[in-house]
Amino acid sequence: KIKTKDLIKKFGEYVDSLGGKYITAKDVGMNTQDMEYVREKTKHVTGIPESMGGSGDPSTVTAYGVYMGMKASAKFKWGSDSLEGKTILVQGVGHVGETLVKHTTEEGAKVYITDINDLKLAEVAEKYGAEIIKADSIYDMDMDIYAPCALGSTLNTDTINRLKCQIITGAANNQLSDEVLHGKMIKDKGIVYAPDFLINAGGLINVYSEISGYQREESLLRTKKIYDTTLEILLKAEDEDITTHQAALLIAEQRIQENK
Repeated sequence: KIKTKDLIKKFGEYVDSLGGKYITAKDVGMNTQDMEYVREKTKHVTGIPESMGGSGDPSTVTAYGVYMGMKASAKFKWGSDSLEGKTILVQGVGHVGETLVKHTTEEGAKVYITDINDLKLAEVAEKYGAEIIKADSIYDMDMDIYAPCALGSTLNTDTINRLKCQIITGAANNQLSDEVLHGKMIKDKGIVYAPDFLINAGGLINVYSEISGYQREESLLRTKKIYDTTLEILLKAEDEDITTHQAALLIAEQRIQENK
């Protein structure tokens, strides 16, 4: 269906009918204006504009977390977390992807970008000095870091076999088409993979902060800790000879048990 104001409000009514069991927020295809419409029908929504007492667009915090995860992965792989001179491919330059391009180009990385939106590609390329790459050639390109920031399942048998990178750190959800099979394939290739649900957690941290009484500085401080957690998970995976996805799940389960 085509997104309309009425459709979004109807969605808000449905969210409200769940009585707080589900709290919605901005994601792919939605914006802060949409969250305003949802807010007219339910209080169970985050990511509303700061002028309305919310935290605004969580994308910048999400991107900051991915950036922290990327730097931690670089530290693990190369002994230094500097991205200066590294070649990075950002797949998808929406709100999160564009902000990641900003962080990495400012640090001196050589950044390549791809997206299905040609106008957005041209805008981001001009703004940050990134180079546009055709979508059908990205998996065959020599690069240091691959950053999937569009939709999920880009890491599958075909693409992993073709990938020529040393690190995978991106914002997209559910990047592994098969968590077990493709997690192991990446490990066997010697590629450092920072699990998506770990490094893209900045957005979730931000909306939690909004629910509990928003303070942007606190949200950013918590998101910065993604760096340390990423290192912890990469080291655990190496020590126990398991995939980073498995290591992340084990640490998550341990933390849940500790806080029961």
